[in-house]
Amino acid sequence: MQKKVLLLLADGFEEVEALTPADYLRRAGIEVTLVSVGPNPAVRGAHGIQVMSDVTFTELAGLGQGGAKAWDGILLPGGMPGAANIAASTPACTLIREIAAAGKVVAAICASPAVVLAPLGLLEGRRFTCFPGTEDKVRGGQWSKDRVVTDGSLITSRAAGTAGEWAAAIAAKFLNEGEAKKLAQQVLLFESPG
Repeated sequence: MQKKVLLLLADGFEEVEALTPADYLRRAGIEVTLVSVGPNPAVRGAHGIQVMSDVTFTELAGLGQGGAKAWDGILLPGGMPGAANIAASTPACTLIREIAAAGKVVAAICASPAVVLAPLGLLEGRRFTCFPGTEDKVRGGQWSKDRVVTDGSLITSRAAGTAGEWAAAIAAKFLNEGEAKKLAQQVLLFESPG
């Protein structure tokens, strides 16, 4: 059965951190739904790039797909104020908590681990990484300087420059290591030796 994930977009999101996993995961056969946390389907990124979401959060709830049951995971790009805008959305935070409580994949990059997940208590006792310097906002988690950290169903990463590796780690979680390696080779994420 095809895996289905949500990717939350809020004004001020980091474009590379949203579009890279959306593209890579769709290439891998994972259904990715771009969801605008705000009222408008068009969402402006931190660098002025406007992206059209597939659905708004309100429309998603209206379709009966606003709960954790309908999804296999949720992805949170970073960027500021994008991460803060996700953290300020009660419906988004409720859904993130539900997905985490169901043991499904929660993947966050850049500022989102510290700004969104930590206040929800989702980094408590977990290994994680985030944008350098934002780890100071996290209490109770085990910060790592690794580019991508997978701790059970939690997958975190550091910044726009690690978005490809983050997307490959997410693909590995949903599919398997072999499929993730094929995806990485397909997009030349890593050069093959020789």
